[in-house]
Formats: sequence, C-alpha cells, structure tokens
Amino acid sequence: MKRIAFNRLKEWKNKPNRKPLILQGARQVGKTWLMREFGKQEYENTAYINFDKNELMRQLFSKDMDVRRLLQGLELESGTRIKPHETLVIFDEIQENPNALNSLKYFYEQVPEYHIIAAGSLLGVALTHHEQSFPVGKVEFMNIYPMTFYEFLKAIGEDKFCDILKDCDLPLIQTFKNKYEDFLRQYFFVGGMPEVVDFYAKERNLLEIRNIQKNLLLAYEDDFSKHISKSDEAKLRLIWNSLASQIAKENKKFAYGQIKQCARAAEFENALIWLEKTGLVYPITKITKPDLPLTGYEDKSSFKLYMLDVGLLGAKSLLPAKTLLEGSRIFEEFKDALTEQYVLQQLKAKDSLPIYYWTGRESEVDFVLQDEDLVIPIEVKAGINLKAKSLGVYQNKFHPVKSVRTSLADFKVNNNLYDIPLYLIESMDDLL
Repeated sequence: MKRIAFNRLKEWKNKPNRKPLILQGARQVGKTWLMREFGKQEYENTAYINFDKNELMRQLFSKDMDVRRLLQGLELESGTRIKPHETLVIFDEIQENPNALNSLKYFYEQVPEYHIIAAGSLLGVALTHHEQSFPVGKVEFMNIYPMTFYEFLKAIGEDKFCDILKDCDLPLIQTFKNKYEDFLRQYFFVGGMPEVVDFYAKERNLLEIRNIQKNLLLAYEDDFSKHISKSDEAKLRLIWNSLASQIAKENKKFAYGQIKQCARAAEFENALIWLEKTGLVYPITKITKPDLPLTGYEDKSSFKLYMLDVGLLGAKSLLPAKTLLEGSRIFEEFKDALTEQYVLQQLKAKDSLPIYYWTGRESEVDFVLQDEDLVIPIEVKAGINLKAKSLGVYQNKFHPVKSVRTSLADFKVNNNLYDIPLYLIESMDDLL
C-alpha cells in the first residue's frame, strides 16, 4: 500500500531543523501502519512504544524529563538500541500518557538529533486539553486522511491508470474515460479507509465491504461513550446520526433544527468540537465575500458538515451495492451528496488549502479555496449536465481569475472556466 504522506515524511526526515512530528487524524486512517512502514523503509531500526495501558511507561515519564534516562527506558521497553539519525522512535497512542506528550519539547530542545514521530487515537482532543503544557513551536504536525482516489487506484493494482492521471495525459485519459468512471464508482462505494481498501483489493466482495464499514462506524460510536460526558454524548449522537440527511439537503447548510426541535448552536458546541477534533467530521465555513484573506470574511455561524470518508457516508446512508451497476446513479445519490463528499475529501487530503463555501440570495458555490493570492471557486456536478447557475452568478459578481467546474465531462478550458473531470480533481493544481 502506497500513501502520499510517505513522501512528506521523507521531507520531514531530511529537514535540517527537524522537530518531533505528531500525526493527527481519525482512528483507522492508517497512522500506525504509516509510521512503522516509514521506519522499516527509511531507518536502520525502529523503536516502537505503545502507551495504551502501559504502566511501565507511565512510571518512566512520571519522574522527570531527563531525556538520557528516558532514552534508556525506551530502549529497554522496545528492545531496540536507539541511535541518533539511524533509529525512528515511534510514540503510539501518546494521548494515553500526557507526560510523554509533554516530553517531546525536551527531546527537541536537548537532543534534536533523535527522530521521533507520535500519533494516537483521539489525539486532537488530547492536545486541546493539554495546550498549556504543550508549547507552540516545539513540534511539527501532519494530518493523515483516508486514502485518496489516486491512492485507491494504486492499492487495487491499477498503477498505470493512476500514473496517466498524475501525468495529466488528457488524450489518453479521454480514451479510457469509461474505465475511469468505473474506478470512480468503486471508490465512491469502497471509500478510502485503509482496512476497507486493502480488503477490496484482495477480495472484491462488496457485501463484506459494507460489513467492515459498519464495524468502523460502530467503533467510532463506541468512542462516544468512553471519551465524552454523558450530557454531551447524547448531543454528539444527534449530530452524528443526522449527518447523512444534512449532506443530502438541497441547502446543505448545517441546521440544528433538523437534529432536535428548537435546538440552539450553543447547546451542541462541545459535541461538534469533539467530532471535529477527532477527525470524524469536516466543517466547511461560509464566507460572505471571496476576498483575501478568506479568513477575514468567515461567517462561523453558517457551515456545512461532511464526514471523513465517502465510503463511510454511503454505509451510514445504507446505500446498496447494486448502485454500482446502475451507471452514473451512484454519483447522483442523495442530491449529489456523495459527489460533494468525494471532492471535499480529495481537497482536504492536500492539507494546505483553506476551504470555504459561498452563498448568494439564490445561489451557492460548493467550495471556495485560497491558493496563495488566488481565490478559486469550485462547482461540483454529479453527471455531465454542465449548467452551473450558481457559479455563473459568482463569476458575474466577483470576476475570479480562475474558476473550476468538476463533473463527469471531459477536461476543457473556456476563458477562465476550467472543466475538470471528477477523477482528475486530485491533479487540479497542475491543470490550473
């Protein structure tokens, strides 16, 4: 299995001012596998430490922050000699040991020659609780997301088709358009959770795929009762259970009144923050005006809420496997909800561009990105119908330098409007 994040880890390794690295992301997006595989391929050896229910490590880090003593204890625990530059030290489930989390700043300040990567389930929540003991500037962060469409193609053995997309070989892509649409249908159903993709690559059993996805959803829901207060748990479940219907609305703005009569934003704030910090949902905020910087025009009271993975959204919505056999129907399910979720997921995986959306009186542009000094509107269409009234309103009002419309239609450029096929959206930067 090949992950795009692997190259970013190599860049981190070779930085002259490298700091301990913290991987963030939802459970089961592949953080542990990525760390161990990176250690296996890029280092002489790996010292792997799991802090979950680890009493010895709790004692080790509870005394003081003498890094030499800590390194000796880590060697004994991992059974590995830890050498500067040659050993990758992995702190897994680090949220279970706040002192170990805090120790990263001492490793950076006193022994920066040691390479340390940390990760853990619900780490985003843990970091929020320990902000005061976790100085800014002592560590680096990297977000890990579900596998992208290109990573999916590589995982199922379609490397050549993936390379054609990466090379933006437009004539060849158009020749094999039907093939790419078929791959895209598969991805909409399977999604990008590594366990699910790996099973699909080996077995191609769609019915069992849904069972694996449902078990993942149950595992997430099990966390609700373990890691959040009883009062917030009920509110969290109301939000979680309303996601599919919220995304499927014509007006996709998240509506508290749809999850509970007379519900107020303040009542659900903690539950919503928890879901966001765990990486299970992606809030996309509205902007009132597409001017730089976009952060200056956020309307935080209006937002759309997406799930972390298109396959899990389909599973939560009980989308049947037979939709794969019905042409473009899977792209149009739930009023294009799956297609929007897919596009958002590929954009999030870039982990660099702030993403917003814009609405006018009777129009809505699905996504608006800030790419350095450019503001780029993106209209998402599920099929090949290219009528984009909302994008037209936006263009007439704001005259963007470049606009994007993504659909199943072929690539073309008309003035400043770029039509990009859905299966090429990962290459949007190159095409623009």
